[in-house]
Amino acid sequence: MLKLGSHVSLSSSSAGLLGAAKEAYSYGADTFMVYTGAPQNTRRSALDKLKIPEALDFMSQHNLSDIVVHAPYIINLASCKEDTYNLAREFLAVELQRAHAFGANYVVLHPGAFTTSTAQSGIERIIAGLNEVIQEHLPIVCLETMAGKGTEIGRNFEELSAIINGIKLQDKIGVCLDTCHMHDSGYDIVNNFDGVMEDFDNKVGQQFIKVLHINGSINICGAKKDRHANIGATSDNPRGEDKIGLQALHKIIRHPVFDNKPLILETPWLDDKHNLYKEEIALLRGEL
Repeated sequence: MLKLGSHVSLSSSSAGLLGAAKEAYSYGADTFMVYTGAPQNTRRSALDKLKIPEALDFMSQHNLSDIVVHAPYIINLASCKEDTYNLAREFLAVELQRAHAFGANYVVLHPGAFTTSTAQSGIERIIAGLNEVIQEHLPIVCLETMAGKGTEIGRNFEELSAIINGIKLQDKIGVCLDTCHMHDSGYDIVNNFDGVMEDFDNKVGQQFIKVLHINGSINICGAKKDRHANIGATSDNPRGEDKIGLQALHKIIRHPVFDNKPLILETPWLDDKHNLYKEEIALLRGEL
């Protein structure tokens, strides 16, 4: 089954998770991804104000499943600064509990940046932090593949493997592949996606793939810049031309490894006049 969705907003506390589910349904989605609050800070609405039971009922009635929560950007488990690291560990624990209350199966996490330390030190910090907060009854933490900017960790399969190998509860750790990030980090997903997946299987294991972020890229392969593009966008698009392309993404999302797994669009929102997520979901299904 091709299970497609997009990021949707939880910004309106009056609508809460129910509003997010209705938004996803209006796009023709099977699944969706949310932040449990603003990704740039720790302020969160009380769970009892977010219409969670109503949302779960709506999702059940409208065939929406396997929702994904994205952890906020401020979480940096790789940091060598104790206050930053402690905030990351403590807040991730809170986010996992909130995601559990949302009925989410997965929490996508940017592994972190080692900043003034080393990649090895950052990986060790990530492992230690995850082993403290991961619990059997909570959602699976999915490490996102990164584009390779600066000192961010997760820019290659070897770094993801090193983290995963250090996790005690192996059934509660996974990977979220991101098409833009893999392309920008140097993996040739346009011409050799099967080869990239073989490499991933050899170094990490395809059983760890849980979520896919679907994005075009305005950059050439290996640019290490992380600039998302709309699916199949041409050079006249205000956000730039998609260098991955619709043909490649059509093939990628139909790879057997993604069968019945949440495939989430994170493409740019240009303006309120164009319902791009609805259009892009239809485009990826082959309906446009």
